[in-house]
Amino acid sequence: MNVVSRQGFKYSLIGYFGFLLGTLSALFVFPQDMVFYGKLRYILPAAEMMLPIVVFGLSFSNVKFFIKTQKDGKHQNFLTLSLLGVLVNFCIFIILFFLFFHFFPQFKDAKLYQLKYLVLPLILILALSAVLNKYISNFKRIVVPNIFENLVPKLANLGTFCLFVFLGVSGQGSFGFLIGMFFLALVGYGLYANSLEKLKPDFSTSYLKKDGFYKTVLGYSLFGFLGNIGNYIAFRVDNFMIGEFLSFEENGAYSIMLSVLSFIMIPQMGLFNISAPLINKAIEANDFEGLNTFHKRTSLGLFFLGAVLFSCILVGFPHLTNFIANGEALREASPVIWILGSAMIFDLATGFNGHIISLSKYYRFTIVVMLFLALTTIGLNLVFLKTTDLGIIGIALATAISLTLFNGIKIAFNYWKFKVFPISIEMVYTSILCTLGITLSIILPQSTYALINLFYKPLVVLAVVGIGNHFMGIYPLDKYLNWSFFKSLLKF
Repeated sequence: MNVVSRQGFKYSLIGYFGFLLGTLSALFVFPQDMVFYGKLRYILPAAEMMLPIVVFGLSFSNVKFFIKTQKDGKHQNFLTLSLLGVLVNFCIFIILFFLFFHFFPQFKDAKLYQLKYLVLPLILILALSAVLNKYISNFKRIVVPNIFENLVPKLANLGTFCLFVFLGVSGQGSFGFLIGMFFLALVGYGLYANSLEKLKPDFSTSYLKKDGFYKTVLGYSLFGFLGNIGNYIAFRVDNFMIGEFLSFEENGAYSIMLSVLSFIMIPQMGLFNISAPLINKAIEANDFEGLNTFHKRTSLGLFFLGAVLFSCILVGFPHLTNFIANGEALREASPVIWILGSAMIFDLATGFNGHIISLSKYYRFTIVVMLFLALTTIGLNLVFLKTTDLGIIGIALATAISLTLFNGIKIAFNYWKFKVFPISIEMVYTSILCTLGITLSIILPQSTYALINLFYKPLVVLAVVGIGNHFMGIYPLDKYLNWSFFKSLLKF
């Protein structure tokens, strides 16, 4: 097995372990105190939303220009100046942050200002980590950075929560642990980068000034900044706004719902890494007919498996809440699952729409739609928060509407430019089968034992979909659900 294969296998293993740890924690640990969990789920998204301002695309530039700078023997010089740039940006950001609240003191009641001594250090630590993460990826090493990027945050949240809720450590001490974990990850990035190649700080600016290279870097970094800030805002703003305008308790409940819904995205995990070369090859060869066939096939696979998992969640979640602390509150908020889940299923149905655009000559269009998503999400959130009493259900509606519009725009763009279209009649058949399965599961009698219902209801859905799929031939499950397939998973 070569380096890429080994790294890919280990990366997937860590990814699934992190997913399992995060989901189990969200279901059986964090509901013990949803107010504190809601505060936790506010702090990190708040820091991540402002992270791109400090990084300003420098992390992406360390990948884009690595081959050139390495060839010239200046890659460590470029890394050093990138880290220095992050520090300068952070200082400017801090000044602007406090100036804003100085001139607009009416906003000092905002939770962002009250929690600034947690959020601001996190921004700096995450910004430096982002640059080192991308730098290390140039050496085809993704496993250790994946631990720091995806596993450490889950362990940090879990450890902080347990210290406060179960061990009685003060809030200050618990949050100190949170910051400490991210700082250790930053140190880990530095040590690992040094182990790959001894780091030699070089603060000379002559290389950047030569032939106006710094202008090229700034131009590319600006592109990375615009795309990244839209992405971070679009997918973090819901937790931020719930924390600011509603309550930490509701933010905790909403976050638990998101963790439950993350099951739907399991089929997508790692699939883009496999498909990206095929998409790129088809675009380079102008084989859009082949790309359309591949796009439809992968989209159907993602939609079919996601829809089945979503249907099982819908009928099983009400019974799962019987085994979760504060289950009644979660049961009352279950419309969030229906709303967000439906939008996520449509997202799966659109397959690799965004990736097709990103790998084509129209990659800049990604910035436009991502910023559109961010602004639409913020705007709709404010509308639902200010004009309705829907609470987190309104937040879910805002996110679902903006995400659906976002995917609709990408579908239209890809059809216009490449004549590729992900939606197929098989998806309609799948939707009908899942609807029948959900309906039958709901109207069938319930057991007096919640545990029986938890397994029996989803099994009804699986039976209906399985039988229907067998006779209609929607998705070739028999191709995957066999012993040889599972054996192939063990070969690495």
